[in-house]
Amino acid sequence: MGDPALSRRGFLAASVAAGLGVTALSGCGGDSDGGSSSGTTTIEWWNISTTEPTKTVWAGLAKKFEAQNPKVKVKIVQLENDAYKSKMTALTASGKLPDIFHTWGGGVLKQQVDAGLVEDLSDPTKPWADGLLPVARQPYLLDNKLYGIPFDIGMIGFWYNKALFKQAGITAPPTTWSGFLDAVRKLKAKGITPLALAGKEKWPGMYYWAYLAMRTAGVDALRKADDAKDFTGAGFVEAGQHLKDLVGLQPFQKGFLGAAYSTPTGQAAAVGNGKAAMELMGQWAPVVEADAGKGLGSDLGFFPFPAVEGGKGAITEVFGGGGGHALRKGAPQAAVDFLKFFVAESTDVELVKKTGVLPVVPAAESAISDPNTKAVQAQLKGATGFQLYLDQAYAPAVGQEVNDSVAALIAGSKSPEQVAQSITKTAKEEQ
Repeated sequence: MGDPALSRRGFLAASVAAGLGVTALSGCGGDSDGGSSSGTTTIEWWNISTTEPTKTVWAGLAKKFEAQNPKVKVKIVQLENDAYKSKMTALTASGKLPDIFHTWGGGVLKQQVDAGLVEDLSDPTKPWADGLLPVARQPYLLDNKLYGIPFDIGMIGFWYNKALFKQAGITAPPTTWSGFLDAVRKLKAKGITPLALAGKEKWPGMYYWAYLAMRTAGVDALRKADDAKDFTGAGFVEAGQHLKDLVGLQPFQKGFLGAAYSTPTGQAAAVGNGKAAMELMGQWAPVVEADAGKGLGSDLGFFPFPAVEGGKGAITEVFGGGGGHALRKGAPQAAVDFLKFFVAESTDVELVKKTGVLPVVPAAESAISDPNTKAVQAQLKGATGFQLYLDQAYAPAVGQEVNDSVAALIAGSKSPEQVAQSITKTAKEEQ
């Protein structure tokens, strides 16, 4: 995926998105393959949790695993998000991946699997992986085989200011697209900026088109279009038209085309400071709103992306992603054991409480205290379909073209038809 997605999940790199990379001697430089005189297996854990509190929490978990497995040594290798991606691209090309490595699933993982570099985890993890939240496993399922184990999952939805909604006479969050457009009009009528958008970074705008495509064409259509390299179907053009209708209402803050996401004058701050009523963003939004702005406290609410009347999609189909771990082909048993340890209920509870991730183990839900986080978790748990971030699900060039074309539509320089055609052209070129 391109830099926009790195920016999007820069926050996640701090508190959520950590990856595992474990390696034996034959992998990427581990100290032992388990056959040394000491009888110790060293597994190298590659992660992108370079900031607190996740860095310390994960280091503590590694020590706990070592205490439970005296003949296993965990060597932690940490890289920042973009550096990690660059390194993994080079390792993939060399044919030598770490024993356990961070993955977002989707297109990149598929490339690694197709190259024969990733272990099929379906059988060795079945006794315990089947109990994980189904939607959290989705990004790592390829051809009905499991190639990754999630440690985090989340979704994109609308974060809104309850006080501003009340001021505009909106009694409940909208559940339909027409209702959503009506809410935008009511907010505008009261002089309230309905939506904050980081137009400069492009990826936040993509969320609108992706969700509208899911609602009009259905979640399966996005996968089928990628397989067929054809995004010109009526549902995708309709998605662009619905977005154009929204843009026509001029719902975004002044100067949105030059606005970033997490800066003091950006999208998150506009909502956090009460200057805009809503933003379409992931489960990390409240933390970024409070960091970039003041935060809304009890005035902050969450609702899922509305259904589109007459569309093939359902409001229970969600768009989002998370972090997971995959194993290189031939990784030692200790690597599988570590994955099992990492999704134990006690581990997940610790991650939920200390790092703010959403639980992938249903029994860990009791550790959630924030009402909005509970609302997100309830949506994920009841999800009837799941679509991974398009810049992860698709080949990197295709994901970037989605971001660029949708940004052009929002800026008024591309039509809904041209968006569909541009994405299709790029997809065909990537074949």
